[in-house]
Amino acid sequence: MARKWNAWYDGLAAQGKVQHGRPLALNGRVVSGPHGDRVVDGPYAEAKEVVGGYFFLTVDDLDEATEIAKHCPGLSLGLIVEVRPVADVSPVLTEVQG
Repeated sequence: MARKWNAWYDGLAAQGKVQHGRPLALNGRVVSGPHGDRVVDGPYAEAKEVVGGYFFLTVDDLDEATEIAKHCPGLSLGLIVEVRPVADVSPVLTEVQG
């Protein structure tokens, strides 16, 4: 699995897709299932779930990012991938300050 994960990540990096991290927006999609065949609008994370890490990708839109997520090798092991756009500033802070 580690080889598959590294190959997937290295392929995205070689394409110039992997960039850096920023605050996450409040909307997005959740991709799950062994073949990425379940896509729902979300996110719907439960308190018991943990973010293990993230990729900040340069893509044209949410659909392209969703297609990339469908190829995540961890999906076959039950991993769930959230696909979310980034915000220039934290939407939570903007709401609180507004």
